[in-house]
Amino acid sequence: MGSYRSERLGLLPPYLFVEIDRKKSEAIEAGRDIIDLGVGDPDQPTPAFIIEKMAEAIRDPANHTYALGIGKPAFRSAVCAFFQQRYGVEIDADREILALLGSKEGIGHLPTAVINPGDVVLVPSPGYPVYTSGTIFAGGETHIMPLCEDHGWLPIFEDIPADICRKARLMFLNYPNNPTAAVADLEFFERAVAFARKHEILIAQDAAYGELYYEKPPPSILQVEGARDVAIELHSFSKTFNMTGWRVGFAVGNADAISALAAVKSNLDSGVFGAVQSAAIEAITHTDHVAVRAMIDLYRQRRDIIVDGLRAAGWSVPSPAATFYVWARCPSGHDSMATAARILDEVGVVVIPGVGFGEV
Repeated sequence: MGSYRSERLGLLPPYLFVEIDRKKSEAIEAGRDIIDLGVGDPDQPTPAFIIEKMAEAIRDPANHTYALGIGKPAFRSAVCAFFQQRYGVEIDADREILALLGSKEGIGHLPTAVINPGDVVLVPSPGYPVYTSGTIFAGGETHIMPLCEDHGWLPIFEDIPADICRKARLMFLNYPNNPTAAVADLEFFERAVAFARKHEILIAQDAAYGELYYEKPPPSILQVEGARDVAIELHSFSKTFNMTGWRVGFAVGNADAISALAAVKSNLDSGVFGAVQSAAIEAITHTDHVAVRAMIDLYRQRRDIIVDGLRAAGWSVPSPAATFYVWARCPSGHDSMATAARILDEVGVVVIPGVGFGEV
């Protein structure tokens, strides 16, 4: 019999985390004591105050039906309040907010909503693999924007060829950044908005780690004047509140892009479970809750232990200002796959090879 797999699946780069999971499983089955510093999934439980709200909401029959639409009015109102308090930005709750089944889902569906086959999508590298896979599924073409340490892991818009700019319809940004932990300032976002306006490109700023910072709060691209003409921002509850399994997030910004993404979602899913939306409301209205701050403090302690330990071992490693990632250069003469394999084999620690995030 022939294959039932589409040609698009053959265009996808290997999903490296699958191979890492295989190696980790083999080590565990062999009886080894493994420390897993691999995929970014928090190891602490969701804070109790969020779970308690979920327990209450799940008993409400109003949450037992399809959760169709752009999100509960109360959910969208809570997002508006968060943006006003955190960024000083006024959001239209009816036109500029869309509840998501996690920001990954929104990122994956966005190219289908806003590009046509053959259009170009500007993708950072290293970067989150879903920017590329979502583009491939939509029939688009990716153009890599290299991120270099010399430029603070920020793309250089002037280096993008003119013919690519003419064909580009979407650009992904991600700050605070996975995997480099870089943080962008408002001046960078101003340049990004100016570039997007000039070339009529939609910016999708992935802000999944916007609240996981240690010193200065990172800005939102929507703080830039005119940003909502050319940009949306995607937020997640996964990392901020240890809610990775709950699958809830939101997109906010340009009304036309939000409407297009909502149209795709209405044909493919039935919305975010109402009880989860209620729990998310509780979370986003209590970003300064003692349990949330304690989690950030724990990540800060772990960051310092890792960075200090690597430096003591001779590695040159920056101390991240945000996220829970450490982006470390491999020892001279070793690539990231070989380095990750050696770390697992010799000391039983799982790390992710940088090559899994694209060209480095």
